[in-house]
Amino acid sequence: MKDVREVVREFYTSAAETPKEGLCCPTAYDKEDTSHIPEEVLKRAYGCGSPVASAGLKEGEVVLDLGSGSGIDCFIAAKRVGSAGRVIGVDMTEKMIELAQTYLEKVSENLGYRNVEFKKGYLEEIPLEDESVDVVISNCVVNLSSDKEMVLKEVYRVLKHRGRFCIADIVSEKDVPQSIRENPTLWGECIGGAIREEDFLHMARRVGAYGLNISKRAFYREVEGVRFDSVVITGYKFMKGSECLYRGHYAIYNGPFNSVHDDDGHHYPAGVPVEICTDTLEKLTSPPYAGLFTITGPDGNTGVRGCADDEGGTCC
Repeated sequence: MKDVREVVREFYTSAAETPKEGLCCPTAYDKEDTSHIPEEVLKRAYGCGSPVASAGLKEGEVVLDLGSGSGIDCFIAAKRVGSAGRVIGVDMTEKMIELAQTYLEKVSENLGYRNVEFKKGYLEEIPLEDESVDVVISNCVVNLSSDKEMVLKEVYRVLKHRGRFCIADIVSEKDVPQSIRENPTLWGECIGGAIREEDFLHMARRVGAYGLNISKRAFYREVEGVRFDSVVITGYKFMKGSECLYRGHYAIYNGPFNSVHDDDGHHYPAGVPVEICTDTLEKLTSPPYAGLFTITGPDGNTGVRGCADDEGGTCC
């Protein structure tokens, strides 16, 4: 098969010009989320999930949408982050960017503010500075890349400390046979480039992501005896301090499991105080772990269950 980028570009140039009903898998959006978006954009919603709904966006956040297409997820995110927030859509297909730009003015008019911009670029070479965004979303696009680990490295690079990604994508139950991988149409339909869910998670951990979670999973298609599912995967970025400091903090896992291990290999038996460093303290009192542990401070009687402050207080 010729260069994957060219295959994908041609496929989605055509999809921009003429809507392809049911491309990837139909995504049901809440009408409240899309009330400000023109119908022509909604006809070109080629996603496999709703990463915006699962990303927990907050007002004022900076959001990057990888493979932004006609702009639907950018426009939904724009409403959620408000006028103080910012949304950046990156796509390599010129026709898709032109389409999104065409409707940006109407969306901005309906919202009463303009906080979205679109950039041409590749997932493997995101045209943004290091640590510049709070949240990365992507809707059924990572599977279209032939170098998914590079995509995840770039996602990790542009995320700020304690930033997060929420990626909806297609995964396979087993290795995809070569006959599917060499089919240009199946690449465009998010099948040819799919990888196993466990491989996706391993890649994400290798680039540094932690707190990985599958929030949604649904059957998509079966091709040549291989099952393909749509999943929504969330992960976080954490930049460790220059040294690991122990200041008398302990974490007590509250259950319901008998014990758990975190991404750094720490073991937490339920109900047993485990001494933790300041880096681990910050992790366990922040999403996605907040509420799973009781943290005690140097005086031994703090007894805080997680952290009510998502913005990073130590809770001690």
